[in-house]
Amino acid sequence: MTLVAETEALLHDNPEVAAMLGVEVRKYADFADLVASLLAAFAGVRTDVIRRVYAENPGIVALSLQDISETARRNFEPGGAVASLLFARGVHAVIAHRVAHQLWQNGDPVLALAVSSTFGRAFSTDIHPAAQIGPGFWLDHGVGFVAGETCVVGQDVSIWHSVTLGSTLSESGPKRHPTVEDGAVIGAGAVVLGNITVGAGANVAAGAIVVTDVAPRTVVVGAKARLVGAAQISFRQPRE
Repeated sequence: MTLVAETEALLHDNPEVAAMLGVEVRKYADFADLVASLLAAFAGVRTDVIRRVYAENPGIVALSLQDISETARRNFEPGGAVASLLFARGVHAVIAHRVAHQLWQNGDPVLALAVSSTFGRAFSTDIHPAAQIGPGFWLDHGVGFVAGETCVVGQDVSIWHSVTLGSTLSESGPKRHPTVEDGAVIGAGAVVLGNITVGAGANVAAGAIVVTDVAPRTVVVGAKARLVGAAQISFRQPRE
């Protein structure tokens, strides 16, 4: 049985769940039809935009299915891929980003930003539509995840909630945000800033602040503020 058929069966057998989620109990034409209906229910977006993006770019169907299967594999909650598709906030945020990213790649930045903004409000994330995210991405919980425009995330990466992949505001080149290589893990609340690389298989501990490269297959921990000198940017001088 396919993921679509399994989801249809669960909704049919649990009408209260369907009503709670705001999705219809019906036969769906394909994965794109199902995902469009779900995201429309969760975020209030137009289903035609999502269906069109999936229809014109079948590669993101495979990416989305891999995101769902990897989330189900790594998560300890029951229900498998169907539960991940219906209930995992991180899955919803990643699928939404794939739609926005495809629109950005297609040369429609205004619609891409509109889609990204709408989904961001619904799922409490802020992922720039230009950010590149590889297959098999596990965004656990999803809430509070921020990824800047020039972020590059490899395949099979795991990231927890409240993680920031941001800029230091001091980079002068076009690449201002981190690269996270294949299989890396970033714990909850970590802040990774600048044009740096978190190497393949590396672990960034929860709450860590990272502003330099992390070598592959190493673990980094800790966050401690220290005085380094006068501020270089001041938008408004404080009163004496």
